Amino acid sequence: QVQLVESGGGLVQAGGSLRLSCVASGSRSSLNRMGWYRQAPGKQRELVATITRGGRINYADSVKDRFTISRDNAKNTVYLQMDSLKPEDTAVYYCAAGPLGFVYWGQGTQVTVSS
Repeated sequence: QVQLVESGGGLVQAGGSLRLSCVASGSRSSLNRMGWYRQAPGKQRELVATITRGGRINYADSVKDRFTISRDNAKNTVYLQMDSLKPEDTAVYYCAAGPLGFVYWGQGTQVTVSS
């Protein structure tokens, strides 16, 4: 059984930074892919960034050059460094993991960016 626990959300002014963390428990294969999604009020959940165990990274165009995803395989932890935050980044951010697709999800952490 895989459990994902996020932390690091909060309220920040536009232009500020936050760092999200997600600690995972589970088998090595279950955590091959890890990533972050977000869901804003009234909108569908969308991909933010993903990273494989081997370090292959993918970003949504809307966050490229502002967000950085990383992971510590020894700690089963994935991070999302968010810089130059904008009000449109306001959403619940979810950690996700899986062997190929994302089948495990965290409870989410709220990020609110004020203008």
